[in-house]
Amino acid sequence: MQISESVRAALVPDENPMHPDFTCIYLVGAKGQQSLTIDSGEAIDRYQWFLRGYLAAVEKEEIGVATITHHHSDHSGNLKWAKEFLKADISIPANGRALLKGRIPAKVDTLKDGDVIELDGGVRVQVMATPGHSVDSLCYYIEEEGVLFTGDTLLGSSTTTVWELASYRKSLERLLALPNLKVICPGHGKIVHDPRERLQMYVNHRNMRENQILKVLEGGGAVSSWDIMLQLYPDIHKQLRRAADSNVRSHLKQLADDGRIKVYEGKPRRARPAAARERDLEHVRQRDLVIKQAKKFETEKRRNEIRMQENPPSAEWKEPPRYELSGTAADASR
Repeated sequence: MQISESVRAALVPDENPMHPDFTCIYLVGAKGQQSLTIDSGEAIDRYQWFLRGYLAAVEKEEIGVATITHHHSDHSGNLKWAKEFLKADISIPANGRALLKGRIPAKVDTLKDGDVIELDGGVRVQVMATPGHSVDSLCYYIEEEGVLFTGDTLLGSSTTTVWELASYRKSLERLLALPNLKVICPGHGKIVHDPRERLQMYVNHRNMRENQILKVLEGGGAVSSWDIMLQLYPDIHKQLRRAADSNVRSHLKQLADDGRIKVYEGKPRRARPAAARERDLEHVRQRDLVIKQAKKFETEKRRNEIRMQENPPSAEWKEPPRYELSGTAADASR
């Protein structure tokens, strides 16, 4: 799909509930010359064959540089493959090396805020650090053509998950201020042709969610993020509950940092009896046998990987923290 004079999109159909519609791979540069790719999908055959076929049938050219918007495996999984089979140079976020352990070749270039990627034909791609969805999130902007590549900072068909809300809100404001913005190319979902309206919708959505959380806390008593999530998302698909809880916790962290709520840390739970643990282990063994035989194994594996990225397990098994309004915030809400 042609996006602008220098930008093409390879939209790979995706059935993952975290990625409605498409996972997007972008090629940037003048036709007939070596291109820059932004993201390259997961390290599974269908992404590799799709990209290879697209390059051969449509582009009829090679990839010069392969880069990514952030470290999550559905964006970075094919970096080694791109180096080995496509002979591309690899560029990654400067603060993403440790997060990409095992997924990058020995030699990579790094990109930081303010860098510019100069391509043949006079195409200039600006690099912007936009943390929030992840610590290493980058956006790329071709100002002359008004094309912004957002990875998972902004999606084409849904809202996104947020790792650190204060940073994320600043990133959205920065993107809103870009000159000549005409189109957003997201990491997943449809191409966005009303970029400023969509960015403002994301800002408004975060403000609305914050107000909803405060409304729950006004009910009195300390509640966990999971309890709040169930009230705010009563009809959400079970596969998306962890991601929704992660978003709620990002709001709660900012509210706590601002002194607007109190946090009561959860207490470590007692170890379960040996017999109960053995029953759980046997259940897990039986479940694993079923999963190995199931046709949806690939989908299950992919979902688990994303859950680990968005909501990594804590080192200690403990009750979740509970939250309530602080005295100042409670007085202000009356």
